[in-house]
Amino acid sequence: MEKVLMKGNEALAEAAIMAGCRHFFGYPITPQTEVAAYMAKRMPKLPGGGTYLQAESEIAAINMVIGASAAGKRVLTSSSSPGISLKAEGISYLAGCDLPAVIINVQRGGPGLGGIQPSQADYFQATRPGHGDFHVIALAPNSVQEMVDLTMNAFDLADAYRMTVMILADGILGQMMEPVALRPVESRKIADKTWATTGTGGTRKHNVINSLYIKPDALEKIVFERYERYAEVAAKETMFEEYMTDDAEIVIVAYGAASRISKNAIAAARAKGIKAGMVRPITLWPFPSEPVAKLADKAKAFLSVEMSMGQMIEDVKLAVNGKKPVYLCNRTGGMVPAPEEILAKIEEAMGVK
Repeated sequence: MEKVLMKGNEALAEAAIMAGCRHFFGYPITPQTEVAAYMAKRMPKLPGGGTYLQAESEIAAINMVIGASAAGKRVLTSSSSPGISLKAEGISYLAGCDLPAVIINVQRGGPGLGGIQPSQADYFQATRPGHGDFHVIALAPNSVQEMVDLTMNAFDLADAYRMTVMILADGILGQMMEPVALRPVESRKIADKTWATTGTGGTRKHNVINSLYIKPDALEKIVFERYERYAEVAAKETMFEEYMTDDAEIVIVAYGAASRISKNAIAAARAKGIKAGMVRPITLWPFPSEPVAKLADKAKAFLSVEMSMGQMIEDVKLAVNGKKPVYLCNRTGGMVPAPEEILAKIEEAMGVK
């Protein structure tokens, strides 16, 4: 298949269009602004027309997403770290209304405005979002090709489970250029959106999209039902990659750009006789706890490599369940760990002087 050279942010936008998204609402913020800029050019030229609207704020954008999704449309918004914080209430409303949507977060350093350099410090924001009992499916690509594939998959996941799906990238992936095949992914069968507010045409009762339940027993019932759906997502949709784990004595857990750097460290460790391997979560929620737990029965140690002060390490420790020590190799504030730093942590964890 022919490949084209694309920047990560633009590949995300084109993949959304290929997945049938015709509605984009957003607000510019570095390092994801190219997503919105690309949509501004492409949407009006699509056959049948598309909607691009730069909202007055991130808060306005996420509420526009709620409206379009309630009408049964495939809809996208994108932002970067502090912009996602502003969308948090709307994301909770999406969950409370059981509405599908896709959100792109190209992370930058924080807290506050922080800096425009790449970060992974939004792990908690993606895996433990908003107020109330709910989850979003969080997908973490580590290449431009995977950005395309996971974005197209995200729309199907959102519709299949009536959930928000967040693509969690970072400034490295958003700004880098790589050859990419713009190939369609195998589409799953999606049930008709009989719940959508599309007008009755006089043939059915009104559909109501609502997240307000005054009676606590009614709210509890629907939350329990929602968590049954989440359990199905965890059982069927958890994605991960294992790399050189068959004989690994130390297992790195890393995602996104950090996982690419970690592969270089693994090669350097093995050249020194240290048997290192890696589990790369592709779904951050649901987290691939089972493969990590299995490796805890034979590996000697784990190393969480993150561009944060250590957020994913909490899920790694929960999966390891105290069987083996879990170490952290991290940079933050927009700094990126070097392979040499990761190798030094591997040697430290394995007691190599």
